Amino acid sequence: MRQVKVLFVCTGNICRSPTAEGVFKHQVKEAGLTDRVLSDSAGTHSYHIGEPPDPRTVEAASRRGYDLNALRARQVKQGDFGEFEYVLAMDETNLQVLQRMCPPQHTQRLRLFMDYAGHPAVREVPDPYYGGAQGFERVLDLVELASRGLLDHLRGRLES
Repeated sequence: MRQVKVLFVCTGNICRSPTAEGVFKHQVKEAGLTDRVLSDSAGTHSYHIGEPPDPRTVEAASRRGYDLNALRARQVKQGDFGEFEYVLAMDETNLQVLQRMCPPQHTQRLRLFMDYAGHPAVREVPDPYYGGAQGFERVLDLVELASRGLLDHLRGRLES
């Protein structure tokens, strides 16, 4: 049975990428694909290794039925580029960091997460860290949209 592995990446792995991991895992479970679609999240920087997601992230996600409490921040490592078929950055800055880190044979695995949202005007998931509560809600809106698009894309790949 074919499996697909997805890695969501932001800067510190405490706001956007754990939100994406939690939302996407929830959608994968609802689709009955937990044995076929695996996901994780990481940060391009080491600021928060081992820490749980930002409390504002956890609270906003919880209001929508997503549980992020078990997640802990980690940094992207070289092995991730070979392990994960999809390495999805939350913004252009993190995509550029990933492009510099990534071995040439795996660069086709790198993309912006919002590429799957079907919303060409919005290319990035904005970092809510320095803003108010509405920023975390906006992240959830965008992540839910892109997660649905990614799951639809992966269903097509798994069925073929």
